[in-house]
Amino acid sequence: MNNTRFHVVVVGAGYAGVMAANRLLSEHPDVAATVVNPRSVFVERTRLHQHAAATGSATHRLTDLLHPRAELRVGTALRIDDGAVLLGDGSVLTCDAVVYAVGSGPARVDIPGGEHAHSVSDLESASTLHTAIEALPDGAAVTVVGAGFTGIETVTELAAAHRRHRYTLVGDPGPDLPDRTRRYLRHTLTGFGIEILAGVAVTEITDDDVHLDDGTEMPSDLTVWAGGFSVPDLARRSGLDVDASGRLRVDATLRSTSRSNVIGVGDAVSIADRPYIRMSCRPRFRSAYTAPAPCGTYCRVATPSNCRSGSPRSASRWVAAGPRCSSPRPTTHHAARR
Repeated sequence: MNNTRFHVVVVGAGYAGVMAANRLLSEHPDVAATVVNPRSVFVERTRLHQHAAATGSATHRLTDLLHPRAELRVGTALRIDDGAVLLGDGSVLTCDAVVYAVGSGPARVDIPGGEHAHSVSDLESASTLHTAIEALPDGAAVTVVGAGFTGIETVTELAAAHRRHRYTLVGDPGPDLPDRTRRYLRHTLTGFGIEILAGVAVTEITDDDVHLDDGTEMPSDLTVWAGGFSVPDLARRSGLDVDASGRLRVDATLRSTSRSNVIGVGDAVSIADRPYIRMSCRPRFRSAYTAPAPCGTYCRVATPSNCRSGSPRSASRWVAAGPRCSSPRPTTHHAARR
C-alpha cells in the first residue's frame, strides 16, 4: 500500500461491482480499492429462485471472487461525499474516487396489500419466501405475479420442487419472444400444472387471496411479486444527480453528471441521452467493463506524457469494449488477469 497513489472505493459487490473492482486492480497496479458490501458473500441474483426453492445455492464468498489486492469492508454506505464515503458504523473511508455499483432490489408494490407479497429480488427476500413456502399445508394456492423471466423462473422452480401446491402465474409469458418460443414456454408451464392468467392485472393482495381488475377474487395462500426492481436511494441522499427512479445520472463515459470522481456502473445508473437500459446481466457486465478508470489525478502518474489531470485520454478507460455476457457468474480475480 505504500506505493499506492490513488484510492478507489467501490460501493456494492454485485455483478458490476466485482467486475469493476477486479478490472481496475488488474489494469492499474498503483491503484488501491476498498469494496464496501453489506455482506461477505456475493449473491448470484440469477439463482435466487433456486435459493427460494432450496434447489441450489446463490451465494459465493467474496474473498474467492475479488482480486487479491481488493480490501473487502463489510458494511453499509450511508452517504457519498466529495472524497469520502460514510459507513453505517460511523467510520469514514477517504478516497480519490468512488465506483457506484449499488445494484437494485425488490420493487415497491404500489397496490393495496402489497406488503403481503414475497419477492426473489434479494437474498433476504428469497430466504423469507423459502421459509414461507415450506410452512404451507398441502394443496396451498401459490400465485406469482409477473410473467417476465423472473416470474417464469420462480414459478417453475417452485412448482418443480414443491409439487404438493397449486400454482398460478399472472401475466403473459414472454410477450416479446418469438411465437414458437412462447408456445414452448406455455407448454412447459402447463406441464408443471401451472395455470396462466394473461390479460388481467392484480389490484389488491390480502393474506389469503388476490384481487384482479376483472373483479375476480382468487384464493392465494402465498403471493410472490415478480414485477420489476427498484434502486437504493444512496445517490439521492448523497446529493448526486438522479433520475425519477433514483438512478444515478451519468454521462456517456459513465461519470456522474454532478460529481466527476463518481463513476456509475450496473443497474443503479441512468446514462444521459440513452434509451432506458433494462436491469439485467448484459448491461451490468458491459458497464463494468467499459467504465472510465476514475483517475483524473492518477492519469498523470500512469502516462504523464499523454494526459493531464481530468483528461479523458489514455487511462480514461479500463478496456475498449465490453464482453459478451455468456454467463451470469462474475469474473474472478484469476480471469481478470488474463
